[in-house]
Amino acid sequence: MEASDDELVGVADELVEPPNGVINELLNVGQEDNMQGEVEEFLGPQAEYNEEEEEKKYYRRKRLGVIKNVLAASVGAMIVYSVYMGLLQMQLILHYDMTYREVKYSNLGLEDIDRKMLMGINVTPIIGLLYTPVLIRFLGTKWMMFLASGIYALFVSTNYWERYYTLVPSAVAIGVAIVPFWASLGNYITRMAQQYYEYVNYKEEHVQEQKKLPKGACHRYIIIFQSVFNIIFHLSFVFAQFPMLFVLNYYLNDNQHILFNVKSCGANISGLIPGFNTTVLTNLPRSMLLIQVESVLMGFAFLAMIIFLVLCGAAYRPTEEIDLRSIGWGNIFQLPFKHLRDYRLRLLCPFFIYSGFEVLFAVSGFSLSYGVCILGLDKLWLLILVYGLSCSIFSSLCLGLLRLPRWVCLMGGAAVHAVLLVVLLCFSLCPHPDKSPQYLSPLLVIIALWGLGTALNKTGVSILLGMLYAEEKERLDFVYTIYHWWQAIAIFIVYLWSNLPMRAKLSILLATLLLACYCYWVMERRLASKMPFRLPRIPRPRHKVKGYRYLEEDNSDESDSESEEDDEEDGEQVAEEMGAEGGEEGGRDAEVQGADSPGARRRGAEGQRRRQDRAHLMEG
Repeated sequence: MEASDDELVGVADELVEPPNGVINELLNVGQEDNMQGEVEEFLGPQAEYNEEEEEKKYYRRKRLGVIKNVLAASVGAMIVYSVYMGLLQMQLILHYDMTYREVKYSNLGLEDIDRKMLMGINVTPIIGLLYTPVLIRFLGTKWMMFLASGIYALFVSTNYWERYYTLVPSAVAIGVAIVPFWASLGNYITRMAQQYYEYVNYKEEHVQEQKKLPKGACHRYIIIFQSVFNIIFHLSFVFAQFPMLFVLNYYLNDNQHILFNVKSCGANISGLIPGFNTTVLTNLPRSMLLIQVESVLMGFAFLAMIIFLVLCGAAYRPTEEIDLRSIGWGNIFQLPFKHLRDYRLRLLCPFFIYSGFEVLFAVSGFSLSYGVCILGLDKLWLLILVYGLSCSIFSSLCLGLLRLPRWVCLMGGAAVHAVLLVVLLCFSLCPHPDKSPQYLSPLLVIIALWGLGTALNKTGVSILLGMLYAEEKERLDFVYTIYHWWQAIAIFIVYLWSNLPMRAKLSILLATLLLACYCYWVMERRLASKMPFRLPRIPRPRHKVKGYRYLEEDNSDESDSESEEDDEEDGEQVAEEMGAEGGEEGGRDAEVQGADSPGARRRGAEGQRRRQDRAHLMEG
């Protein structure tokens, strides 16, 4: 009996005094509950976090990135052409001097090399329409600009060692790169305007679903961005004169020596400057000085490459880049030619040609046959500098298209140039070194007004193309390729007519200008009467489907230019293919219906899964 009492007392003691392990376990449970509450509080919605405000900040950064891209592309293009035109101008003047050729490269024939080099630069772009869209779609818009700037840097580097096998191939490479470079720039600036609109209106349904933009939605941004680009780019004419202003002008002969055999200037002459002296240098520049100048230019060429590489963002999303390439290289090759069916592009071709004519005439025709012939070679830098400043400043006038009709820029520039061409047809005189300073002011006024017309013309054409095809992002590279290809044709024609009489050149310019104005008026009249234009159908992207990568509902580059009839035909064709394949697979399943092997069951399941995938793809 006592033993049983002792056992009961022991059991009671055990119940009253629990072991330490049980107490620790209870404490751990409490700590885990506290930790779980802290984690839920940390991962839960924060009181200070405002999702709408963060979204605004995100798209504000995106918009700043687009502005950075536009400025970077503009500055990069300006640096590239400053280096290119400055080096080419200095090179042609040095190689023109007979003493320089005989002393430095007596057995090389630099004059013949210069002719072949200019031929490579001016003739090669004729075939640019054949390869430009393929290059842009293969490399991408940003990488095409980077590669083209590298080719211009290659041209600068070849001047360290002036030989036939360095200068001529690099000039041909520049001719190959001209049309892709400019088509990429035009495409890039217009795409930035489209992206800026998307980042401003990111809450709109058509933006979130990546559908076609409403008509005229991004015209405002196209006008602003194209104007900013031309304001910055035209400064390249200014910076291109620095090598001549700070280096070459100190080695030039006086005007009485250079213009001694020149008998007439202006509209009465044939060629550039008949009787121009072949010795224009008093003494030869030191080789080390020329190497230093070329090294500085080379440094700026590399700077432009870095700007394109680092500061310029992509023009398209990765899926859009894939879709642009996936329509087939044969289609990409054909589509620029098919876009010429559009009457808008056909009627703008005279303006494309004239824009190539007038820039080259200002830089070579007027500056040499009027400016240098009357004022002397030492004033060449001043004429082109005033022209570049005028183009840059007056490009800002195109911002007025935010309030004015779009024809104001083109017609205003055409009116200015028409008046100046008539004046130049009547302007001719005999050079007198003593009286030449009194002609400086009139010539500077003429070149400044010509810059006004150039600014309105170049900026107006770029803005017009962007406005006409603003909603067709998959066509921009084709459109700008056609534009700059016609400019290249015009540059080739100017290269061919260099020996024509000046009055014939001016007459061709005036006739082309009048034809361009008439064709533009016809185009605007057709658009006002809502005459339908013909756009080639861009094929759907055909991806090699691996897994479920492209089995999604939205096509990232779906073009609304494809008519509903084409969509219905595609749907019927896919349905027929599905029906045929379904019938074949049904036959196969019927053949093996009685088989109980695992392989037969697996094949049947795979066939059913494929049919379901095709059905989902068709619905998407």
